[in-house]
Amino acid sequence: MSSQSDAAPAEPIHLTDADEYADIVSRYDTVLVDFYADWCGPCQMMEPTIEALAEDTAAAVLKVDVDQFQALASQHGVQGIPTLLVYADGEQAERMVGAQTGDALENTLTGYTA
Repeated sequence: MSSQSDAAPAEPIHLTDADEYADIVSRYDTVLVDFYADWCGPCQMMEPTIEALAEDTAAAVLKVDVDQFQALASQHGVQGIPTLLVYADGEQAERMVGAQTGDALENTLTGYTA
């Protein structure tokens, strides 16, 4: 792994190819992965918070549609949505299942981005 990570984008990254998952979580120092579905009420409710975290924190945000990437969701043990994973330096550091408050997510990310 290089000592120079890319700066996190100010908007969520929408996964378009399952093969890019590992590259994305290792490209940035801290990554919040949001496993979601368009039909999921709690996921829709959290969308503004997820977008704000991408803009306001040093973490990259990766959105993974579980309907489109069922195998990837299964591989990561996603059984309920939203499931949020935090990666630090390419390694999974946190797992949260269900709707989370913006403050809770921001506090969790700050522990890895500070």
